[in-house]
Amino acid sequence: MKGEQSSPFLLAPASEGELSSDIFYSLNILKKYTYSSSNLSSSKKPFVNDSIQHLAFNIYHFPATFAPMNVSFDNTEIAFAHKTDAELNRAHLLFEFMGKPWLVRLGSKLAPWSIKAGLPVNGLIKKTIFSQFVGGESLEETIPVVNKLARYHVQVILDYGVEGKAGEESYDHARDEFIRVIRFAATQDNIPFMSVKVTGMARFTLLEKVDALMHRNEEKDLLKKYYAALKFLTADEHAEWERVVQRVLQICESAAQSRVGFLIDAEETWIQDPVDALTMLMMKEYNSDSLVIYNTIQLYRHDRYEFLRQSFDLAERENFLLGAKLVRGAYMEKERKRAKVMGYGSPIQPDKQATDSDYDNAVRFCLDRIDRIGVIIASHNEKSNLLGAQLLEEKRLPPDHPHVHFSQLFGMSDNITFNLARAGCSVSKYLPFGPIKDVIPYLMRRAQENTSVGGQTSRELRLIEKENKRRKGKK
Repeated sequence: MKGEQSSPFLLAPASEGELSSDIFYSLNILKKYTYSSSNLSSSKKPFVNDSIQHLAFNIYHFPATFAPMNVSFDNTEIAFAHKTDAELNRAHLLFEFMGKPWLVRLGSKLAPWSIKAGLPVNGLIKKTIFSQFVGGESLEETIPVVNKLARYHVQVILDYGVEGKAGEESYDHARDEFIRVIRFAATQDNIPFMSVKVTGMARFTLLEKVDALMHRNEEKDLLKKYYAALKFLTADEHAEWERVVQRVLQICESAAQSRVGFLIDAEETWIQDPVDALTMLMMKEYNSDSLVIYNTIQLYRHDRYEFLRQSFDLAERENFLLGAKLVRGAYMEKERKRAKVMGYGSPIQPDKQATDSDYDNAVRFCLDRIDRIGVIIASHNEKSNLLGAQLLEEKRLPPDHPHVHFSQLFGMSDNITFNLARAGCSVSKYLPFGPIKDVIPYLMRRAQENTSVGGQTSRELRLIEKENKRRKGKK
């Protein structure tokens, strides 16, 4: 079984493999599903084999003309078809609350304190902010949400939303929970991905040390820097890091066996390099023939577009498919504050325009190499999502191309998600779950994000009000 030997992830590799063809891999998978899901006799299988090869040849050399998608993010009837009048009004009230920064600051302090103090607030929280942004308190509770989204052709990225706790026992528990999520996802037709943070399985200060050691090395190659850094760990630290590697390997193995995509989330800049290196090594191990592992690239960092290009070069040299989830970023204020306090240049883009430019360039870069890259356009920006849809159309690619996926957070930007789904695109909601007391930090971040992101709350309110007006006009 893959994952039993740790040396490829702790010692530099000796050689490279040859290039493989993604199109023939797709054919093999298609043939496997055809044989396993039908009662074909052995005499008919060669006929099916030849037919599939002939079909692939024609698809590859003579792409079909696809009908224009005509995507519009202003159609509120499609955006909110899944919500009742009561749910829509409750969402409106919640976004009005989040539009008042002083209320959000107060709620961010009171909610955690109330739960710790044992006050009877769980019911209120569950009916308001929890139901807006979280799928349920357990995996089983997410099923109605998953099924409801499926009726509108919207898929799900599952995220165990509980914040990680320190200690080897807690890290092992987190690994087991992630594997349980993968196995659950494999039983559902509508859950192609699950998401994980390495900080849930590794000591933060160990990641910080490996990152610092990598930065001392002037070598530009990510993996060479990684292997060199590991040599400077103490024996105990090296053993601890090997346990981190093994946890990630075990999750990757489970994802590969279950055919569930495994998305590794981005972290703060001062621990990101070892996460990147580990993720690229996992891709090398598991993405040789199909897309299993995806790295998350934060384009609000001014160095990440170049990192995407370098990651692709590495994938080509090492003969694996690159999986890239493109996001703008989640730690902007923290990053700028730390850079100022510690006296180094901010890793964040100088302005929003620079972030938007790099993000859209990253989308173009991936779509231009779509046979070798799997991309998840994870954005609430209408222009970036529209760009992805337009590029699919311009390149005469199907809107649900297996290497292109769109995603937004559950509870936000329904106008993007559901209109993309109606246009035939592969799109999902990022759906966290977990006990109320454990997902409070996630919920407070969502509230703060809606307050700080320019125009997000006002856009949500405008769309809800437009839909309410449309519904009243029909009565």
